[in-house]
Amino acid sequence: MQKEKDNWYASWFNTPYYHILYKDRNHREAALFMNKLTTFLNLKPNDTILDLACGKGRHSKYLYKQGFHVTGVDLSEESIRYAKQYEKPNLHFKVHDMCLPYTQQFDAVFNLFTSFGYFENEVDNLRTIKAIKAELKPAGFGVIDFLNAELAIKNLMPSEQKKLGGIVFHIEKYVEDGYIIKNIRFTDQGEEYFYTERVRALTLEDFQAYFDEASVELKHVFGDYQLNKFNKNTSERLILIFN
Repeated sequence: MQKEKDNWYASWFNTPYYHILYKDRNHREAALFMNKLTTFLNLKPNDTILDLACGKGRHSKYLYKQGFHVTGVDLSEESIRYAKQYEKPNLHFKVHDMCLPYTQQFDAVFNLFTSFGYFENEVDNLRTIKAIKAELKPAGFGVIDFLNAELAIKNLMPSEQKKLGGIVFHIEKYVEDGYIIKNIRFTDQGEEYFYTERVRALTLEDFQAYFDEASVELKHVFGDYQLNKFNKNTSERLILIFN
């Protein structure tokens, strides 16, 4: 059986199976969110955006088409290798650890689609917040688009199956030691695979504690991609805007 090594995100995100499992993400919803967000932040054409943990560059490519200068970074070498085929003079992709400050400052730093809270060491969450602060121009804004952990736990589906790309994914979800765990098992070409996703069940209060320690000011909190007000009992997302 093939199982991930080291940090789960460093191995799982590098496999083609991750992209098969999540290939049906709603691109239209993502585009509408980017439009809402960039308008709300009053970003102008040619402003600079860092897409932090960009994956294969879905959001980066859309933002570039809207006239922004975009840099997409991710720890996954495989994802960045794929994204680089779309590079343009104002669209760049690089392998980068988001715990560390990037070598440039931006008008906005976006961390989207629950690309936070993976780390084994709690201090790395704080290091990431501090890195985002360092990556912002004086008037820039950081954005973290996270899940609403309280509602996600309440609505957790213990097990399900998904058939995608000719592969049947067996998925098990549960909460353990403050993490939302997703075990993923499947067989491809006679080989059995097992991967685990682990995301810390961070609440608004947890993020506020990080921000306080990093000397970051939380400006706005939204609960969905239409930027409606956050409600911990009903909102699917926890979208934080800070500087």
